[in-house]
Amino acid sequence: MPGSRLDAIDRKILAELQADGRMTNVELARRVGISAPPCLRRVRNLEEQGYIRGYHADVDARKLGFEVHVFAMVGLHSQAEADLRAFEEQCRSWPLVRECHMLNGEIDFLLKCVAPDLSTFHRFLTEELTAAPNVASVKTSLVIRDAKDEPGIPFEVLEERVAAEEG
Repeated sequence: MPGSRLDAIDRKILAELQADGRMTNVELARRVGISAPPCLRRVRNLEEQGYIRGYHADVDARKLGFEVHVFAMVGLHSQAEADLRAFEEQCRSWPLVRECHMLNGEIDFLLKCVAPDLSTFHRFLTEELTAAPNVASVKTSLVIRDAKDEPGIPFEVLEERVAAEEG
């Protein structure tokens, strides 16, 4: 199981940093129950192994004027690997697209988009997204409100699985 190669302290470090990536190494070490030097070594090792991909501020998009949040479900004409990769690359170039997920089933991609207003999103939709090569269909759903928006993973579930395996 992914994550099981990590010991309990590494998992605690990841859980604490996921909750608050700004805490000092001294505070992190205190919370996970080890001294600061080995804690810092563990964090650096977790970064080098790719468990920690970066540190980010949780920015409130709406307070910054990005009032429109939309999920766009995109169907492509061709699902050949080169065409899928070309669409993914195109998505990376669009600033309004914040997430791009390839799916199985009726929809090829689910995009999470933000825009300052509906006219900006509509312009993106009509001039860029639907006009992109290989795009066959786009269905959109406007987000009315966010009931839950938690990044990362539920570490409590990971701990339950590890405990069951060790059990």
